[in-house]
Amino acid sequence: MAKALLGYVGGSDPRLLAEMRRLQQRVQDLESELGRIQAENDALAAAASHDRIMESMESVDAHQAEPALT
Repeated sequence: MAKALLGYVGGSDPRLLAEMRRLQQRVQDLESELGRIQAENDALAAAASHDRIMESMESVDAHQAEPALT
């Protein structure tokens, strides 16, 4: 697409090239941030799932316990 834009504009304007480089760098930065955030989200989801499993196991253990003697 950049090649088509350059052809349409009619050459390699230094300002256009600088803007294009800046935008490409911004896209790369955003993609890497997205990957980092997705990994963090996956880790949090796994931890939450683990916590729910542990809580459900604890509640099952409490129901199976023998009643206290009075």
